[in-house]
Amino acid sequence: MMRDKLFALVSTVLIVATGLAVHTMAGSGKAGSPANQILEFTDVQKQTHEFMAYNKSIVLTPDQERIYKTALSALPAPCCSNKTAYTCCCPCNMAQAWWGLSKHLIADMDYDANAVRAKVGEWFKFINPDGFTGDACYTGGCNRPSGSNGCGGMNEKKVIF
Repeated sequence: MMRDKLFALVSTVLIVATGLAVHTMAGSGKAGSPANQILEFTDVQKQTHEFMAYNKSIVLTPDQERIYKTALSALPAPCCSNKTAYTCCCPCNMAQAWWGLSKHLIADMDYDANAVRAKVGEWFKFINPDGFTGDACYTGGCNRPSGSNGCGGMNEKKVIF
C-alpha cells in the first residue's frame, strides 16, 4: 500500500516536471515569443518613427516594467554612457526609439530581459555601424543624426537623420 502511494507520488512529480520542462523548452506558447517572431532592422527612418510611437502607446504591466528596467539598466546609453539606456540623461529622439523598441519587444513579442538587451544592442549597431563615443549629449551631438554619433534631435516631430 505504501509502495503504491509512493509510486503514484513519484509518477505525478515526473509528469509535472516533464510538463514544465516541455513548456520551458517551447517558450511561453504565445504567438509572439522570440522563438516565433524575429524582429529585423531594415529601415532606420521608418523604424525610428515606429519605435517612438510604441514608446508613447505601450503601457507596461509591473512585471513587464521589471523586465524593461533589468534589460536597459545593464546597457550604457550610447549618447551618454555615464547613464544607462534605462536612465538616459534626456528623452532625445534616439532614446525614445530604443525605449519604444524595448516596450514592443516585451509587451508584443514576449522577449525576456536578455533578449531585449541583445536586440537593443543590435539596434544601436544598426543605426550607427561606426559606434558611439558615449558623450554626444555633452559635446553638441543632440542635433546630429544617430548615424553620426548624435541623438537624432530633441523634437519628436523633427527627427534628424
